[in-house]
Parts: sequence; structure tokens; C-alpha cells
Amino acid sequence: MPVVTDLLGDASGATAVFAATNLDDIVVLTVLFVAARSTGRPRPWQIVAGQYLGIAALVTAALVVAAGLLVVPDPWTGLLGLLPVALGVRALLARTDDDTPPAVVGGLLGVAGVTVANGADNIAVYVPVFRSLDPATGLVYLLVFALLVAVWCGAAALLGGHPRVVRLVGRAGHWLVPVVFVAIGLVILVGSGVLGRLADLAR
Repeated sequence: MPVVTDLLGDASGATAVFAATNLDDIVVLTVLFVAARSTGRPRPWQIVAGQYLGIAALVTAALVVAAGLLVVPDPWTGLLGLLPVALGVRALLARTDDDTPPAVVGGLLGVAGVTVANGADNIAVYVPVFRSLDPATGLVYLLVFALLVAVWCGAAALLGGHPRVVRLVGRAGHWLVPVVFVAIGLVILVGSGVLGRLADLAR
């Protein structure tokens, strides 16, 4: 029983860490699934695979940093926020007169890139967590993270197919989807403090 209790405790801790650092990912995934339904790009499997690839990259980076093999130049990772901003601006400039939401991200690597950009700040949370875990507990965390990526994708797919969401995006998707990406990028840039660092360098 103590083993089961410990396992449940570790799984609960992993769930809390993942949920706290990936709540905003639901918005991104939902937007991608809505675009997939409307334009066929990216395809649903590309969204899921890209999310797994992006989360895997973030966790791998955190593990490497936690092991002391790499130093992440904080807050320069915030520059990754330029990626969703650029994608959103490009989609706004390329939009047509109809109400079809543009395909802001076209494929697997694009989804992975947005996931990494949106989760760059996650590394700051994951590093101290992984430093404090023994190998067995770390494995539990990795398995729970993998499971929750599927849960996140499933929830976003359901939201992306909800009639109210579909109607909203149908009415305003031609500008709403790109604006969401621009907003996410700006939040990353501002929240990371990289803009202040750049301002200091410019003085």
C-alpha cells in the first residue's frame, strides 16, 4: 500500500505541474483544431504529433539543464515569442475577404515550434522539479506528462468541434485566430522580461 500511495502522490504532483504550466496550451490547441476543421491545415494527427514533439523538446531541455549539462540564458528564451507573433502577423496579412480562419500553422514542425515557443517558460518550472526527483519518480512524471498531452489534445479537439466555438470562429476567425497567436507571442515576450533586457542593451 505505501508503494501505491507514493505512486499516486507522484502522479498527482506531476499532474499539478503539467496543468499549471500548460493551461494556455489549451487555447493554442483549440485554435489549431478549429483551423484544421475549416482549412484542413494542420491535420489533426500533425497537431497531436507536433504537441508531443514540442513537449518532448521542452522536457528534454529541462532534464539537460537539471543535470547541469546546459545553462539556459534567461530571459533570452523569451525571444521565442517572436515565432507566434510572426505567424499571426503573416496570417493577418494573407487573410482573404471570406470568414474562413487562416491556417496559421501548416504542419507538424510548425505545431511543435509554437508549442516550444509557448512553453519556453515551462523550463524554469521543470528544472527545479526534475532536480528534486529520484530516477523512479522522474519516470512517473514523464509517463504522466505523456498521458496528459493526449488528454490536452482530446479536450482541445472537443472544444474545437463545439458548436459555439465553431460559430464564433466562423464569424470572426479570419482575424481572431491570427490575433490569438500574436497575443500569445506578446505575452511570452513581455512575461519573460526579454524586452526590458533589450531596452537596457539599447541604452
